[in-house]
Amino acid sequence: QVQLVESGGGLVQAGGSLRLSCAASGRTFSSYTMGWFRQAPGKEREFVAAITWTGGRTYYGNSAKGRFTISRDNAKNTVFLQMNSLKPEDTAVYYCAARGLNSGSYSAGGYDYWGQGTQVTVSS
Repeated sequence: QVQLVESGGGLVQAGGSLRLSCAASGRTFSSYTMGWFRQAPGKEREFVAAITWTGGRTYYGNSAKGRFTISRDNAKNTVFLQMNSLKPEDTAVYYCAARGLNSGSYSAGGYDYWGQGTQVTVSS
């Protein structure tokens, strides 16, 4: 089992930045590919970014490319999502997820463990 706890969400003005963190506990963190998804009210869960357990490969959804950066610190069992140039359409609950393979997946079904989510609200 892997337990995931997100933090760092909040209210920010359009054009601002936020850094989300996801702390993992349980089984060996470094053996999991980590991902971020988001879900806005009335919408499906959307892939944002993922990073393999060595950090050698990263994946981004179209909405995140060029603005968001995923990274990880295996020594601290933490994965980060740096979000810049935020837009009101980025408003959503952001979820951290873990996958027991050394490759990313763009599908929520490809992840085994999920955090409870952290709210990000971007005002115009």
